[in-house]
Amino acid sequence: MARTTPRRWKRWLIVGAAAALVGAGGPYVYINYIQDGPAAALSLESPPAAPESTSGSGDQAGQSVEGSWRVGNGSQAGYRVDEVLFGQNTTAVGRTDQVTGELEIEGTRAVSGTFTVDLASVRSDSDQRDSQFRGRVMNTERYPSATFELTEPVDFGSVPDVNEQVTGEATGNLTVHGETNPVTFDLNAQRTAGGFRANGSIPITFADYGIDAPNFGGITVEDEGTVEFLLAFTPA
Repeated sequence: MARTTPRRWKRWLIVGAAAALVGAGGPYVYINYIQDGPAAALSLESPPAAPESTSGSGDQAGQSVEGSWRVGNGSQAGYRVDEVLFGQNTTAVGRTDQVTGELEIEGTRAVSGTFTVDLASVRSDSDQRDSQFRGRVMNTERYPSATFELTEPVDFGSVPDVNEQVTGEATGNLTVHGETNPVTFDLNAQRTAGGFRANGSIPITFADYGIDAPNFGGITVEDEGTVEFLLAFTPA
């Protein structure tokens, strides 16, 4: 029988230790060494989900943007929430490009507007999480969408040039899971060649919307999260 060398014994010890690590600390290995990190938060620096439509737009830098606008191609919305997965901290992000809405602008103010997100189309990096999201968490069969409606004008102070960014404070009603609550958050806008983009992040507490934070099968979700959006507006 061939004699096992010390080098071979050392190699088998390393393999055995690695196998034990995967068996005992699989979630740690997956989260820290295999899984990609969570997607960056949506911002005006984020690339659009699809090319923006510029048809029908004749606006140039410095000209008025008064009138009616609609949410178009390149828009995204979704959620971001912290999870504990078998003792390991991670962040879950789900998004969709199925967003609709409109906005009315007078002078430098957005005076009315609304946008709606198709929740059944939201996807993360986990089919299991998505199934739970559509079922026991959000019940998208009964509550298929989430909606934000502006209740106070947003004054941006000036009409920006192309690529220039401005900021205002948005106040409105957020409806999720059949429950409506008032919310206020910073709204960032950027002029583009064919329209403009708007970005914001709305903190939510799940209990305020009748949502039970999902805790099952070794997964614990925090009681709070955020709704993120990046909207591309084109002339209505």
